[in-house]
Order: sequence, then C-alpha cells, then structure tokens
Amino acid sequence: MTQTGTGIQTWAEADLPEWLRPVARAARTVTPEQLSRFLPPAEGGRRSAVLILFGEGPEGPDLLLLQRAATLRSHAGQAAFPGGSVDPGDDGPEGTALREAQEEVGLDPAGVRIFGRLPDLYIPVSDFVVTPVLGWWHRESEVAPGAPEEVARVLRVSIAELADPANRVRLRHPGGHLGPAFEVQDLVVWGFTAGLIDRVLHHTGWERPWDPRREIALSDAEDRLARRGFDPYEETASEPGG
Repeated sequence: MTQTGTGIQTWAEADLPEWLRPVARAARTVTPEQLSRFLPPAEGGRRSAVLILFGEGPEGPDLLLLQRAATLRSHAGQAAFPGGSVDPGDDGPEGTALREAQEEVGLDPAGVRIFGRLPDLYIPVSDFVVTPVLGWWHRESEVAPGAPEEVARVLRVSIAELADPANRVRLRHPGGHLGPAFEVQDLVVWGFTAGLIDRVLHHTGWERPWDPRREIALSDAEDRLARRGFDPYEETASEPGG
C-alpha cells in the first residue's frame, strides 16, 4: 500500500486477489494510444473521473455499472461507470470517482481499495478529459440509485458475461463509425464505457475470440431504450477502442 499525491491510499498488486492482478499490471504499462484515438489536448479540457470498480459477485468477478435516468437531457438510458466532473474540494481523480460513486449509487468509499489509474482519455464532443480510476470492492455495501433524476438503476455485470462472444457486437453510428458494444442484461452498452471495457478485456488477457462482423445500428440500441421508456440520444464517435 502506498500514498498517492492526492493523499488517498493506493493498494499494491500483492494486496489484490489473484484474478484482479492482470488489471494492475496492465495499468502500469498501457499507453493512452492503446486505449483510444482520442487523446487529451496539451492544455484545457474539463477534468473528470470515472470509477472502474471490480467486485466478486454471485456470478464471479464483475464490474459496477449504472444506467442513466430517462429524464436527463443527454445520454438518457446509457450504461456508464459512476463518475463526473472534478469539484474543487476533491482529493484528486480518486476523490472525484469515489465521491461521484457515493452520490450516484450510495457506494461506501471505505469499502473500496484504489489500486491504480488508466491514462487520461478525451471525449471531444463534451471537451471532457477523463481519468479512469481502478478500484477493488473488497468490502461490499448496499448500492442503489442515489438520485432518481440521474440514475435509473445499478447493475453488476460479470466479467464472464462481458467476455462472452455471444454478447459482443460492434455498434454502427449514423456517420458510419463502428465502436465496440456489449449486449448484456437487456441493455446495449456502447460509447465511452464500452470502449473502456473492451480495452480492459483486451489488455488483461480476459478477452475471448469473438466475431467483429456482428454489427448492430445505433437505432437498434435506441429502440431497446424506447421500449423501456427511455428517450434515446445520438451518441458521437467518442469511445476508446473504436
């Protein structure tokens, strides 16, 4: 365990369960270019962070995701990692990620062991510079939508389900761009979140061979949201891994 410049403790690889150590190893060596073609500008950008939280659920190792509320003006119904903009009082990106997770899904930060970061990435359409923070949910707490106007539900999706070739597709945007997507738990996970998951699976060795010729259109994902009462939105080609 070490102390980061933010004051938040970062746990060493040896402190993690064996199955999670490939993530810590990948985080030490992966470059921004291996994660995304959208890299942060030399200056500027709106700072933000997301929490990529690994747990051990009933179906084995998993990730914590949320589904955004239908009432939001943008990204309604999209699956995402907990996260948001940096506040002045936050203790670095780790503090932002933990605070946002607590606000959005009621996560108890004391039960999370931060063990690293991925390189900063960029979302051009919103000018966000995003720091993905890696955490292990070593002591679980109850989670549920903290603000119904922002979060519709909270999901735990197993790594096995995400890596299952039957659940992997590429999503085609109206402009022709193809990006990674996952069909899990009656959702299509796409955009920035799907791109990060895709790269995590790849660089940890958890990826299983799948058919990249399997494609769906953005309109298909929107139709699924509409059937569940969500107002779909037009996602831009801003995901990593695309």
